[in-house]
Amino acid sequence: MQQASPASTMPATTYVGIGQIKPLGAKFELPDAGGGCGTHGGEGKASCGSSGGPDDMPAEIWEKVKNHPCYSEEAHHHYARMHVAVAPACNIQCNYCNRKYDCSNESRPGVVSQKLTPDQAVKKVLAVASEIPQMTVLGIAGPGDSLANPAKTFDTMRMLHEQAPDIKLCLSTNGLALPEQVDEIVKYNIDHVTITINMVDPAVGEKIYPWIFWKHKRVTGYEAAKILHEQQMKGLEMLTARGVLTKINSVLIPGINDEHLIEVNREVKKRGAFLHNIMPLISEPEHGTVFGLTGQRGPTAQELKAVQDACAGGANLMRHCRQCRADAVGLLGEDRSEEFTLDKIEEMEVVYDLDRRRAYQEKVETERQAQHDAKQEALAEAANLGVADDLKVLVAVATKGGGRVNEHFGHVTEFQIFEVSRSEALFVGHRRVDLYCQGGFGDDEQLPSVVRAINDCHAVLVAKIGACPKDELSSAGIEPVDQYVGEFIEKAALAWFNDYRARIASGALVHQDRGDAAIRQGAYTAAQAA
Repeated sequence: MQQASPASTMPATTYVGIGQIKPLGAKFELPDAGGGCGTHGGEGKASCGSSGGPDDMPAEIWEKVKNHPCYSEEAHHHYARMHVAVAPACNIQCNYCNRKYDCSNESRPGVVSQKLTPDQAVKKVLAVASEIPQMTVLGIAGPGDSLANPAKTFDTMRMLHEQAPDIKLCLSTNGLALPEQVDEIVKYNIDHVTITINMVDPAVGEKIYPWIFWKHKRVTGYEAAKILHEQQMKGLEMLTARGVLTKINSVLIPGINDEHLIEVNREVKKRGAFLHNIMPLISEPEHGTVFGLTGQRGPTAQELKAVQDACAGGANLMRHCRQCRADAVGLLGEDRSEEFTLDKIEEMEVVYDLDRRRAYQEKVETERQAQHDAKQEALAEAANLGVADDLKVLVAVATKGGGRVNEHFGHVTEFQIFEVSRSEALFVGHRRVDLYCQGGFGDDEQLPSVVRAINDCHAVLVAKIGACPKDELSSAGIEPVDQYVGEFIEKAALAWFNDYRARIASGALVHQDRGDAAIRQGAYTAAQAA
């Protein structure tokens, strides 16, 4: 790992702009051009973003995000995405990254089971879209960097633009090569771009990036971080000016950039970023990353939420990211890539029926509207409850999709976490857990780790739960709730919360704050992979 440069090189209270040095927090003037939430950079509308709806943003922006599961928290319950792994090369090295192949038991960025050519990727997309009509988004996110492999990336996008015009095209990049590729991005109607930005101060950046490959040579240390930062800021500004929606991914690394990400949030908002996704570091030693091997820990649940909450009022936050594999297929939180390996696609009769896809998505929209209406009804009931308080609690939910409480506790591999108050049921994250029920029997050795993962929650909403885990949860102070089977999540969470508040008001129970929870990120269990 590179050692930090002496403080005299550049004070940590500054960031490098495009050809200039500015103090952190300084006002940045964007050109009067399109992009960002309201098609302009700057302060923007606070409600426009991941949890926003058609009343929160211009119509042309809503059209871009309404069925994009990454850009709309509501859409992620109903619409699917897929990634194709056509970009193996990378032009930077991150201390949290180790791109590996044939790792079907891992779920984290940069991991794939099979690299594809552009022709293979297009065939796979058409096959998935014919089988999963709610798949609306195609992204290229590696396993390297999409713009370090521009020919493969844009060949894939060109063919899909021609053959599947209804699918939204996205790419993810570290931003080093972004400014030189903006024209190509616009040419193929790639109107969603994710940039990973972990710093706006190169003194922080050199602790994260050992080197970059720039102008045919390897550059290290502070200079590498400075070049990367300049390119990222320039690229973001250029995309904003061209009306491309941008999402910023940032990896929260405790002790390195945790507090600094608040400044990152401010600076990317000034440049027109639509969303900011602050993700926890995945640093298990078995992944072989520098941070994993040197003992750099990831954040706890409360540390992650605290940084996200501290960014309120800045760029709008995405909290439903699953840190997907570079070949993920399906709804966020699920991976159906094993159903669409190349050998299986060869046996499929692929018919890309645009009318069928549109008809199916109309049904999805009907279900989505029902979810929205149920949420509004529940909020109205909460407001009418004669218990005045500002109480907020976390609730874990077992779901297998559709925005409903519809999963057995023993089958859960991921809980969705909602912060519930009298005014909202806000999605704030997810927790991956070890599969408790294996082969029809509960594995009691796994149960304590499942409980620890949701230890900061006051209740867990499930479709069904056995006696043993019910007792274990109750002993830990987590209320198991199975009376809302099939209900929409927000309606169920608010209904439970209203009852919880009523029990507090009557003296039947005393509210107690919960401790922090362990987050298990980045891997499926061996049982799932089998």
